Amino acid sequence: MSELTAKRVSETRVEMALVMEPNDANFLGKVFGGTILSKIDLCGYATASRFAGTICVTASFDRVDFLEPIEVGELVTFVGHVSYAGRTSVEVTIEVYAENILQNIRRHTNTARVTMVAIRDNKPTPVPKLIFETREDKIRFLEGKLRRELRFKQREERQRIFDDYAQASDEELDRLLDRSSGA
Repeated sequence: MSELTAKRVSETRVEMALVMEPNDANFLGKVFGGTILSKIDLCGYATASRFAGTICVTASFDRVDFLEPIEVGELVTFVGHVSYAGRTSVEVTIEVYAENILQNIRRHTNTARVTMVAIRDNKPTPVPKLIFETREDKIRFLEGKLRRELRFKQREERQRIFDDYAQASDEELDRLLDRSSGA
């Protein structure tokens, strides 16, 4: 196993681009969201693996909003960088841009954050330390750390509530359903 070397945020940057084709279209003729998600995942893999120096696998996607549709024929660019590095996991932020190459109009369509886990010998393995180069790098790292902490808290709270539902009587469940149907 090679010794872990700290890496600068700028060293983690990956850019991928491809033209959207007719087979990428959904039933409305726009680019299928699943196509974009799969390319975000590939960009996340390339970015995290470049940083970690080993295979990285997807652990989770943070929220992905589709800000505007992408048209068939547009050049879509995925720009990834490591925004947070834990012990064995890495948060990769990916900005997605769609460009009408004939009109030279480029627009931001998505931002995604993907948590990847470094794997060696089929087990999670430590990742390098992330070196900050700018104030924004420091802010993004702290935001990523907070997102990670909040995900764990939310997961615990969600499980507690689900357990409460499973143990509730039929009358309690009916009361909860009555309350939620008025929303």
